[in-house]
Amino acid sequence: MRRTASRPFFLAPSVLAPSVLAAALLAGPARADDAALFAPPVPPVVTSGPLTFAPLVRKVVPAVVNIAVTQDADNPGKRQPVPPGVKGTPFEHRFRDRMRSRGEEMLGAGSGFIIDPGGVIVTNTHVVGEADRITVSLSDGTEYPARLVGSDDLTDIAVITIQAPHPLPYVTWGDSRQVNVGDWIMAAGNPFGLGSSVTAGIVSARGRDIGASPFDDFLQLDAPINPGNSGGPSFNLGGQVVALNTAIVSPTGGSVGIGFGIPSEIVAPIVAELRRSGHIDRGWLGVTLADGDGHAGVRITDIDRGGPAEKAKLRTGDIVLTVGEEPVDSARALIRAVAAERPGSTVLVHIRRRGTDATVPVVVGHRPADMDD
Repeated sequence: MRRTASRPFFLAPSVLAPSVLAAALLAGPARADDAALFAPPVPPVVTSGPLTFAPLVRKVVPAVVNIAVTQDADNPGKRQPVPPGVKGTPFEHRFRDRMRSRGEEMLGAGSGFIIDPGGVIVTNTHVVGEADRITVSLSDGTEYPARLVGSDDLTDIAVITIQAPHPLPYVTWGDSRQVNVGDWIMAAGNPFGLGSSVTAGIVSARGRDIGASPFDDFLQLDAPINPGNSGGPSFNLGGQVVALNTAIVSPTGGSVGIGFGIPSEIVAPIVAELRRSGHIDRGWLGVTLADGDGHAGVRITDIDRGGPAEKAKLRTGDIVLTVGEEPVDSARALIRAVAAERPGSTVLVHIRRRGTDATVPVVVGHRPADMDD
């Protein structure tokens, strides 16, 4: 897997599928009684896709921004090499010259989108996380310095803001729960640092887990997404944001038609919380888990000393069936369910212990900041 900002990428093993060989069968004319062997002809599928995406582009692209991330050039310890997604493109030479004249070093480039006319912008944490300076370029070329409002490493979602002298164009959230596999999608962003660009495709799959965090639940998209597209939006045909473009599978460094976006049903509430408090507080149980062996629930294999589970007298070997009202059928599902609870709140955990069911109230702890799973 490869994160798609023009900076060091998140990598995970990927496998190239073998080429698919096509074969043609020659057959003689069918006999009349052969018709009984086959299903009736299927009417052609009538698509609702547009003949052109131009009206959609005109509607939403003014709210899509390019993000340049820089660090002080006089701090050698923080310098990083030119990101592969920018190296060799026209953007590299132009940006290097401009940054050098300002005494800065280029760190990366990415994308974002405005969700409030006051200048609130959504992007990825891996686009802006370690910047000394963030510069936002609007579609008309106007540039503004940006300030980090808050970020969440586990979901790779960040919020920045700019101050403009006038209300800015913005886009709204769509409901990703209504997105189906096969639906049209349009992605927008700043591929390879070249500037505003759009691509179109379909939603290829839902619920993808790419091993980035326990909260992975990506939409898989076949709209071409490249380095620099990170933090950009994917739109439905109504011009609403249904995904935050975040990662690609790429043995070559560019798009091979497999990209991933965080669904808006996940992004929107996290963005709202980041705007409110600047950080995300997640619940924690303090257990080590193992998925069940074909049975319902998740088995506790170890309990952290002094953690919420120990205080609630949960035991090693207990099978957790539900957290609150939510059934859990995997370790990841349990982690997500507990993480969604506010630290300090009490949640009822339904367990099975030695064949007997019980309900245990647990005071949820605060998930440690250094936990990545």
